Amino acid sequence: MSLRVAEEERGKRLDHLLAKHFPDISRSRIKALIVQGAVRIDGAVVKAPAHRIRADDGEVVMSVPAAVAVELVAQDLPLDILFEDEHLIIINKAAGMVVHPAPGHPDGTLVNALLHHCGDSLLGIGGERRPGIVHRLDKDTSGVMVVAKHQAAHEGLSALFASHDLERVYQAVLWGAPSPTEGVVEGAIGRDRMNRKKMAVDLK
Repeated sequence: MSLRVAEEERGKRLDHLLAKHFPDISRSRIKALIVQGAVRIDGAVVKAPAHRIRADDGEVVMSVPAAVAVELVAQDLPLDILFEDEHLIIINKAAGMVVHPAPGHPDGTLVNALLHHCGDSLLGIGGERRPGIVHRLDKDTSGVMVVAKHQAAHEGLSALFASHDLERVYQAVLWGAPSPTEGVVEGAIGRDRMNRKKMAVDLK
């Protein structure tokens, strides 16, 4: 990827210049590439994102490595897809499905299923060809999950969750007949005292 520096762009920061010309690559990814030595100005490597474009700077070349496959197995597993485009996919995760591979659950997870379903439409998160999980649901919890297909979508979704600009609604099944039938339960969430594998509201 290359560009010729225009007269009005002289004096700009290198990372800002690249972000302007290559909007499909996130600013954080561009900064990382600069620090890694993947950017050259007139053939010379520049590793400072804040480098100011000089009057005699001409061609800027940025080498973006292809997303590498991670050591995860793509598996053809059933998915309840609510929406999908080139940027993200929205899944209704079934209860009983683990989101990430982990000790005890090396495969059969949502990530394995998405690797198979999305294939080459996964453009890379942090340089790795994998789905961008921005939030999680426990194994035994069903519900909607939003997954990014590329770095820019991943960062945008992460920012929405971090700023609480998304509303999440949970439904729960109650055991017995609560009294009163309406109200607010306030308490810390911790390990269930009777079943350490589950979480519960601790009122003590």
